[in-house]
Amino acid sequence: MTDKKLHVINGILFVALFSGSAFYISETKLMQYLSFSPLIIGIILGMIYANTLRRHLPEEWVPGIIFCSKKLLRLAIVLYGFKLTFQNVEQVGIEAILTDLAVIIGTIVLGMSVGKLLGIDGELSLLTATGSAICGAAAVLGVEPVLNNNPYKTAVAVSTVVLFGTTAMFLYPVLYRMGFLDLTPSQWGIYTGATVHEVAHVVGAGNAMGTGIVSTAIIVKMIRVIFLAPVLLVYAVMISRRHRKNGPTVGKKKITVPWFAFGFIAVIIFNSFDLLPGVVVSDISYCDTFLLTMAMTALGMETDFNKFKQAGVKPFLLALILFVWLIFGGYFLTKLGTRFF
Repeated sequence: MTDKKLHVINGILFVALFSGSAFYISETKLMQYLSFSPLIIGIILGMIYANTLRRHLPEEWVPGIIFCSKKLLRLAIVLYGFKLTFQNVEQVGIEAILTDLAVIIGTIVLGMSVGKLLGIDGELSLLTATGSAICGAAAVLGVEPVLNNNPYKTAVAVSTVVLFGTTAMFLYPVLYRMGFLDLTPSQWGIYTGATVHEVAHVVGAGNAMGTGIVSTAIIVKMIRVIFLAPVLLVYAVMISRRHRKNGPTVGKKKITVPWFAFGFIAVIIFNSFDLLPGVVVSDISYCDTFLLTMAMTALGMETDFNKFKQAGVKPFLLALILFVWLIFGGYFLTKLGTRFF
């Protein structure tokens, strides 16, 4: 084995060490109460390291970190499909699917429009909007390889969706108990699954509202996750067309075809046939969570806090506007969808 390959392996193992720590921390009572997944803890640990001790890291290990944030990320997104089956879709009906679709389209369109008005970088707006629209940090990670953007933009987008996703997890049960929104328990399940950012946050909020809500909320949320693949394909086509339109001098940037999105769908189809024992699927899902945590940790290690200062408050303002839209716009879309179907 050459020294270069050995250094790459050292970098990967270094990221794995941090990821293992993230898993350990996620098992503490405080993190479980907050529903902070290992992914979120991983990027926080990575960012802390990047802005304190990173200068002591051997430069030869950096390719290993980049491998985790790029190549390993694509594999993790593909394996994420083992958390889903198309049978889930049948359990909630057409109204939940249409509500999800309306929320996703509305959030992305609104996010890009508001981002342009605020003068926010287009890639950062797209990352934030997609994370808010589909599945939080996992969606941001899915878009990152398509855009080939700077790691700090991914970190900023993840930070915003985690902030407001956590807020939603605590806010929704309060709104439910207060009767603030005129929704039945079934509608609350659809509403929660269609509008809360992270899967973990949906689980946390749903459990706080009762078993009659949480099961529907999780299924609706996972349907949102399924939409990640077609959304990535649409992004790839749009970016390709924009680069061709701008001409050869502007279009030299490599366009990434999200082949992993096809793999993601293929895994969902395979998993829908229930060919593997449940314990095997569970183990694969656990390993996938670890791979996603490694990708998040690696992204954190490439993030300088000074970049957050450069980004300013506008990305968080954008995420706040999208959060308000998800609360009120999602409510009306849920009512509309369940009324006609």
